[in-house]
Amino acid sequence: MNSLVVLLFWAIIVGLGYFVYSKWVNQNIFEADPNRATPAKMYLDGVDYMPANKTVLFGFQLNSIAGAAPIIGPIIALQWGWLPAVLWLGFGVLLIGWVQDYSICMVSVKNDGDTLGALSYKLISPRSRAILLAFIYFYLLLLATAFGDVISKGLSGNAALPLPMLVAVGTAFLVGHLIYRSRVNILLTTLVAIVLIFGGIALGNYLPIRASYNVMLVALCIFAYFGATLPVWQFIQPYNYASVYVTYFGIITGIIGVLISAKPMTLPAVGSFNIGLGPLWPMMFVTIACGAISGWHSLVSSIGTSRQIENELDVRPVTSGAMFAEFTISVIAVIVCATAFTSNADYLAQLKAAGPVAIFTTGLGGAITSLGFPATFAQSVGGAMILILALTTINLVFRFMKVATVELLGGKVPLARNQHVAVLIAVIITFFLIKTGYWLYIWVLFGGANQLMASLALLLVTLYLASTAKNYRFILYPMFFMYISTVAAIFYTAFFKLLPPVFSGQLTGVKTVGHVLSATFGVLLIVLALILAYDGYQAFKKYRAANAALRLAEAGKTH
Repeated sequence: MNSLVVLLFWAIIVGLGYFVYSKWVNQNIFEADPNRATPAKMYLDGVDYMPANKTVLFGFQLNSIAGAAPIIGPIIALQWGWLPAVLWLGFGVLLIGWVQDYSICMVSVKNDGDTLGALSYKLISPRSRAILLAFIYFYLLLLATAFGDVISKGLSGNAALPLPMLVAVGTAFLVGHLIYRSRVNILLTTLVAIVLIFGGIALGNYLPIRASYNVMLVALCIFAYFGATLPVWQFIQPYNYASVYVTYFGIITGIIGVLISAKPMTLPAVGSFNIGLGPLWPMMFVTIACGAISGWHSLVSSIGTSRQIENELDVRPVTSGAMFAEFTISVIAVIVCATAFTSNADYLAQLKAAGPVAIFTTGLGGAITSLGFPATFAQSVGGAMILILALTTINLVFRFMKVATVELLGGKVPLARNQHVAVLIAVIITFFLIKTGYWLYIWVLFGGANQLMASLALLLVTLYLASTAKNYRFILYPMFFMYISTVAAIFYTAFFKLLPPVFSGQLTGVKTVGHVLSATFGVLLIVLALILAYDGYQAFKKYRAANAALRLAEAGKTH
């Protein structure tokens, strides 16, 4: 099949999802009101609550949700065939992905910028709040350690990339100053940022910076600390906005490259149902997260974006718009990789030898080179795009861990309310986990933990809509699908992948400990998921009963 057919499918999904479905939900379910004051305006503190222009906030949202996952997941999932990957990406984002990102942000905006923990306290129970916050903290710790390792390896392994990252950091401070202090026109500020960042990428090959893995890891920890403690307007928001133009460039050149080359999809449309990772269902639905649906997005939309929304009408273009843009990144990743190999054996060999990041960098670099750009610059853009997205994730992870620490321990441990203490504790634990390597075993279950977060976010939205007597079914059914698929994936990983080698005696030493630790974590996730589901069901019944009583009372008044 020609890659242009996949691109046509992408266009149909974006057209139906953004211009039809999301518009209808925005007007008829959540009834976005441009005259209602948003939390960013009501609680403006210059740190977390800060009204932002929707163009700036769109860049913040896209770079924040994307990370490297919308690229890595689909490339790995090509082992099941490119057709299942494309279908899940398309129908996942259409029916579930944008719905989660938009709705959880809107619920937070309508509830004073509440986090998932605060919403669970209001909508379910105090017990659920504690469970969810503990789960969120551990989940974020996994993200921090995994992306911290990837970034440190990427920067120490390619001397052309540290300079562009330093330039991006410096540009972020400049952009924040120009927008919020000097009040410089946003267009001029954007042009300055683009010139500086792409200039840094071009100079990276001529001014290489070589440093060891440990040096880059320490530098990353310093970066994470300041990203989590500085006011949102001063660094994290302008960093995401300025650097997102590298992502835009990758998306646009990728699409144009596909249109020009019109290559055939050389990898199999449908591969084996059962691969090394496991069966297509449920494992593909947690392997491909970002691009279809991801629990990480619910944290970004509730903790970060909802506190910067200037107008309720901005929620739809910022959140659902960014989700469809991320879907585009994943589709490009599938196309450039499914057309780059002469055979499935060649793809599998490259996947094992170089990994998904290197495969994408080569594939996107080829698309950019086909437009006339130098090969060295094209490769650097691909590498910079991956690292910028990963650094964006690191920026937010520690900021969210700070919030989770305050919510979970702040009432009992006053010192935990200090943001510097909360962030330093998270940075130290992350450094320890990266250096010991135990996180690698637990990471096997990250896909399940991530999608479990998505199903829990959908549960909260369902309960909110039920509590306000609004139509909740468009959220309820996707929630059931994600919850069942996620719990099944975690169960399969724990009992069919991790424990059998332990029981058969195939493992020894640290590997045995790692597998047992991972399996234990998987069982704990399932138990927590069941408890939250039970508590959620009890709350749901309460809201339905209250709505039924209200309808009866109104009917009685009528008669």
